[in-house]
Amino acid sequence: MSALALVATAGFVLAACGGGGNGSSSAGGKSPGEGKPECAQLTKYGNLTGKKVHVYTSIVAPEDQSQKDSYKVFTTCTGATVQYEGSKEFEAQLVVRVKSGNAPDIAYVPQPGLLATLVKQTGKVAEAPKDVSDNVDKWFGKDWKAYGTVDGKFYAAPLGANVKSFVWYSPKMFAKNGWTVPQTWDEMMQLTDKIAATGIKPWCAGISSGDATGWPLTDWLEDTILRDAGADFYNQWVAHDVPFNDPKVAEALDRDGAILKNPKYVNGGYGDVKSIATTTFQDGGLPILKGQCAMHRQASFYAANWPKGTDVSENGDAFAFYLPVTNQDNGKPVLGGGEFVTAFNKRPEVQAFQTYLSSDTWANEKAKDTPGGGWVSANKGLDPNNLVSPIDKLSAETLQDPNAVFRFDGSDQMPGEVGSGSFWKEMTAWIATGESTKDALDKIEASWPKS
Repeated sequence: MSALALVATAGFVLAACGGGGNGSSSAGGKSPGEGKPECAQLTKYGNLTGKKVHVYTSIVAPEDQSQKDSYKVFTTCTGATVQYEGSKEFEAQLVVRVKSGNAPDIAYVPQPGLLATLVKQTGKVAEAPKDVSDNVDKWFGKDWKAYGTVDGKFYAAPLGANVKSFVWYSPKMFAKNGWTVPQTWDEMMQLTDKIAATGIKPWCAGISSGDATGWPLTDWLEDTILRDAGADFYNQWVAHDVPFNDPKVAEALDRDGAILKNPKYVNGGYGDVKSIATTTFQDGGLPILKGQCAMHRQASFYAANWPKGTDVSENGDAFAFYLPVTNQDNGKPVLGGGEFVTAFNKRPEVQAFQTYLSSDTWANEKAKDTPGGGWVSANKGLDPNNLVSPIDKLSAETLQDPNAVFRFDGSDQMPGEVGSGSFWKEMTAWIATGESTKDALDKIEASWPKS
């Protein structure tokens, strides 16, 4: 699922040279960035002083400040300003605003499914210009470009990203006990048994998340399907070209159940198997710091939940390792999420901003403007050395690995009745009430829209 911050910020205008109305002043003449290497792609758009680009997004305070800071090069190069509007109601309001004729210039869309909805239901999404398409071909993998494409037309370049295929652990705890990071699923299960024999619960988990309770288990299943059945099957399953309750899906969920439903393995620091359903996802991995559990499968953004002062690093209190594969033939699947830069008009200043955001220049500026960490991109031009946080560096290296096969969060691509409906509900019942794998998957399959 996409993570939304808690405080809305609206109507921020990035300070810049020039002024001018609602972007109606005429552009022309020599670009302010002429001769500056970082402006090379933008000088073709000329002098955009007095123009404004309105950006609408779910990225709100405090994460919004690094976004605003990262636009300074764009302003310096073009003279244009960026009007930034962040809202916690973004996903609920965007389609309504576009349909009512109140579309922003740019929206950072957090799901491919929402992008497709905007394209098909509003007809107001602008295809990406050639400069953006060329940048994505150069700096991102084909899988990322495909997620910004609808019915064969490319609309939206990737922006930020996260990695979900991680297992959090304590390097200090592992070193103290002589445990090593597993390289295969079998090794991970052998380690699980070894830890359980010490009296420590190997795993801890939490899936409670208010109205979104259950989503962490959808990530578990998606990650395991990628490792068991491969990326091609995963694509078919997400698109419902194969039934939700296909035997391969049942096999993957049972593999997860061998960990999550085994009372010898869970739920360190909290209780029995059923306590997973009542433990918040934010609290899920915290017993690692007390030595009450050893491993917690969760995304890169879980880094924000460790208490202040926690050493999150390769040899520290907490870090993460790549969730191993079960089938080596499936390469290195990486489950994750991200945002896509979606435009609703083709004004020069908007296309210039799209071009900037799809470049290696912006990715590195954004990294340098995020001193607290917590951000990464799949842009191959991003220098990991510009990232502050060790977990961000690990995420970038994982995304940039030439063997990585990236797949977007499946529930975010499914119809709402399933992805944020029956899928969440039945995964919760699978843990909380002991519902069988067959019953859970059959109920989700039955909920899939018929047309």
